[in-house]
Parts: sequence; C-alpha cells; structure tokens
Amino acid sequence: EQATLRLEDVGSLLPTLKNHHVTHLVTAGHITRRPRLSAMRLNLGLLAWVPSLLVGVTQGDDTVLKLFVRRIERSGINVVGAHEIVPELVAAEGALTKAMPRKSDWRDIEAAHTAAKAIGALDIGQAAVAIGGRAIALEGVEGTDGLLDRTRQLRDHGRLAGRTRGVLVKCAKPGQELRADLPSIGPQTVEAAHAAGLAGIAIEAGRSLVLEGPTVVARANALGLFVIGLPAAEPMHGD
Repeated sequence: EQATLRLEDVGSLLPTLKNHHVTHLVTAGHITRRPRLSAMRLNLGLLAWVPSLLVGVTQGDDTVLKLFVRRIERSGINVVGAHEIVPELVAAEGALTKAMPRKSDWRDIEAAHTAAKAIGALDIGQAAVAIGGRAIALEGVEGTDGLLDRTRQLRDHGRLAGRTRGVLVKCAKPGQELRADLPSIGPQTVEAAHAAGLAGIAIEAGRSLVLEGPTVVARANALGLFVIGLPAAEPMHGD
C-alpha cells in the first residue's frame, strides 16, 4: 500500500504507520523545505510533534532529522538506515572509474573535504567544490545540484578565469544521523560536475551512497571524470 502525506500532515504520520502495522521505517531523500505551521490542522497527533517542530523549523537539516528519528523511535518503530537495507549502494574505498586524480586534484580534494567538514559541523551542508587548491563554493540550502550549477555560473561569468579542473567532495556531517540523508551521488551529479568543468568527485567510503552505480561509472568514464571513495574519518553507526 502507499500513503502520501504533506509535511504539514506530520500529525497523521504515526497513526498512519501504526494503522499499517509498520514496525521498521527506512528514510530516503533530503529535506527541501520546512512545513508551513499555518497550514497544519490541529489534532492529537500533531500535539506530539510540537516540541520537535518548534526546534526544527529554525535548525539545520541534520538537527531536524535527528528529532524526526527520535520521535519515531519513541513511538516504538525502529528507524533503519538505507545503507542497512541496500548495502550494495554504499560507496567503496578507492577509484570507481578509469580516471584517477592527479597530484593537483588531491590538493583540491583535501581543500574541499576540509571545507565540507567545516560547514557540516555547522549543520549547513555536506559538499564543497575546490579549484586551484582552495574551496570556491559551499553547499547551502540549494543542495548539491545548486552548488554545481553555481560553480558552472562562476566559470561562465569569468570568476574562475584560467582555473581548470576542480573537485566536488561530499561527506557526512560530523556526528550526523546516519539513518537519514546519507550523502549520495547519482548520474545527475556526474553530469552536473562535468558541466561545471570539474575533473572529478570524491565521497566518503562507507558513509555515502552511489545511486545507479553502473550508470554513474559509465557516464564518468565516458566524460573522463574520476569518482573515488575516500577513507571515512568516523566509523559507520547511527547517532
């Protein structure tokens, strides 16, 4: 069966799960907006979410997801990470593609990784782009697609004149709730990175997902991009 709920119908979520005898819940995707409090219908189910909503509407995505997971689990439903259900999607360490990073690319990887961890610690985003050994763009609420489009525009506008290659790095936020919104890439990420003039993509092995893996590898190979899995700084576990 399938049930569709708006964000504003969060008060009906737990009753819906209970009515369908759900014992385990897997989350997928990321938060694109916050619920409109004015559009919510007051009911007993909503009252249970009020403390989380009051905190969540002003906080970053990981804070919201942690509150969501804890509220679900307090109701007796187990929240399971996508990596536990489809472990074959978890990024492996090392190169996934024929192309490998050059020495200059490793400087970009280090710079972008440091920047991504910094904004992750502030619960802002999971990704950064580095070109010429320094971070030039950070992921915000627009997501990775928006970050890459912004990088492409910087090139088109001449802000990166004379600078070639560059790398996108995606990694989990420090202390992230790993049962929700794991960093992920897919074919669209490869296409957008290429359109932005980047040389490749680096993600954390064991803590990131590669969606449509064969297509990702095929497109990256066709476009000459590298895709690599970096050693994870933290062990894989739920928060």
